[in-house]
Amino acid sequence: MDVLEPYRVTVFVLGLTGILFWLQLAVADIAGIRAKHTPGFTVEQDHDSFLFRANRAIANSNESAVVFALLTAFALLSSANAAWLNGLTVAYLSGRVGHMLFYYANLKLLRSAAFAVSFLGLLGIFCVGLSAWL
Repeated sequence: MDVLEPYRVTVFVLGLTGILFWLQLAVADIAGIRAKHTPGFTVEQDHDSFLFRANRAIANSNESAVVFALLTAFALLSSANAAWLNGLTVAYLSGRVGHMLFYYANLKLLRSAAFAVSFLGLLGIFCVGLSAWL
């Protein structure tokens, strides 16, 4: 596994991203139990409801999870610049953590800013992978 040594941070971020998404799932499940929400029924769309915000936070993470995995795999398999890739995956994860916390706290502007950080992190991961081909 010496080939992955320069990408240790990226591999660690992959694991941390997985546990972050697990945590979001647990929070949404616990919020549903506390709200006595019947599983399988739609959660009322109300930003004042913590249950709604918790469900939207995990749903938004799920929307970006495959993109993150695919772009990271592309960059790793392309032997992208490790320093850039490591930094961009940390930026993505930081954005996801911020998005989650700001969504839970119903801080809309900060939530959007954190989303932008993770979104730009994804674009950066693609660009650093692409640059290895040019």
